[in-house]
Amino acid sequence: MSESAKYIKIVEWSDEDGCFIGYCPGIIGPCCHGNNEVEVFRQLCEIVDELLVHA
Repeated sequence: MSESAKYIKIVEWSDEDGCFIGYCPGIIGPCCHGNNEVEVFRQLCEIVDELLVHA
């Protein structure tokens, strides 16, 4: 299990931006976006993993 699996990750649709936005409360705010919900989640997991390695 990756370290980031221990944290809640949220991908939600933004009407304002017209795309999905990914963030991890307590770790990082909105940090990735795109039209494919699964791809945004994958990007978010990678970002959180990298942040935790450097923390």
